[in-house]
Amino acid sequence: MSPGSILWLGAIMAVFVAANSVLRSYAASSHLPTLLGALVLFSLGNVMMVRLMRESGLALAISISSVAQLVLISAVAFAWFGERPTGLQLAGMALGIVAVTLIAWPQGARS
Repeated sequence: MSPGSILWLGAIMAVFVAANSVLRSYAASSHLPTLLGALVLFSLGNVMMVRLMRESGLALAISISSVAQLVLISAVAFAWFGERPTGLQLAGMALGIVAVTLIAWPQGARS
């Protein structure tokens, strides 16, 4: 991925983390405007993903995005909402990071 794509991915992750945080707040309050705000943020994040998919391909963009969201949202759940992942869940996150690293690993020139 190019440096510009990585920055764009960071922006996308910020939008998705915000969307999931707002959605978690809605789950606790059932306040309709909160749900609508989350839906707007999810829509924005998905529209932003289109550019990343064009530049890096569907498989790479979705793989990296999914695992990055998993880790970042778990950190938010831990820090803001007091949720504690189990050891097995932490192991799953670690395996996800390893998997995405292998998927995104730079490929050498093919002969």
